[in-house]
Amino acid sequence: MKETEKDQIRQTVRNNYQKIAIKNIDTGGCCTPSSGCCDTPLDYKEISAKLGYSQEELSVVPEGANMGLGCGNPQAIAALQPGEVVLDLGSGGGFDCFLAARQVGEQGHVMGVDMTPEMISKARNNAVQGGFANTEFRLGEIEHLPIADNTVDVIISNCVINLSPDKPQVFKEAYRVLKPGGRLAISDVVTTTELPAEIRNDLGDLYSGCISGASSIEEVENMLQQSGFTTIVVEPKDESKDFIKDWAPGANVEDYIVSAVIKGVKP
Repeated sequence: MKETEKDQIRQTVRNNYQKIAIKNIDTGGCCTPSSGCCDTPLDYKEISAKLGYSQEELSVVPEGANMGLGCGNPQAIAALQPGEVVLDLGSGGGFDCFLAARQVGEQGHVMGVDMTPEMISKARNNAVQGGFANTEFRLGEIEHLPIADNTVDVIISNCVINLSPDKPQVFKEAYRVLKPGGRLAISDVVTTTELPAEIRNDLGDLYSGCISGASSIEEVENMLQQSGFTTIVVEPKDESKDFIKDWAPGANVEDYIVSAVIKGVKP
């Protein structure tokens, strides 16, 4: 893929999530502002409960942080410990960052990186509203993280890496910023069979909707290995088909993709 094509994809994704941030467009899962499941206001808590969040988790974040985006609950699988430094790739309104901040405590620190300025502003406002002094949000692309080498204990992410047009570079950057012994614990979508051409070649709404850019399990494992990660786990969650089918109604995307738990360790 040419660099101009990669940049076009990034700009399409950025524009869609800018609309979500500014207009607070109601979405379900990763669906985009123009897809059918966005036509009717949805209950964000109900959506997030399907993704694996507890009622307690849903009740302690600032209003507006949970926008019903994602495909899992990454901070729940990360086994976060007090005092750890956590990085969220594609942090949006800060939802997972605020939950992680509660787990690492005052001695810990949580950073969110997002390429959409409006999402960064939203997250920063949410942090002030919720009194989260141990969080910060930085504008940047996950392929070029504004984070120093060997400074992060845990990386989390929620259905964002599939949106990148250069996924190997994302995993290389993740490896770079992790401390030795640091770990990757993310939720993302993977393909279970080859995507039909009409879905695979849709670099607009279906790409921004966490569908067209999904990689296979084998591809994800290979990218993690090539980046240097060990103790790699890519565990698909078949039950995720229940909410994935709503991302593009009528397209039967649940026949091709599922959410997965993805883990790796930097030696």
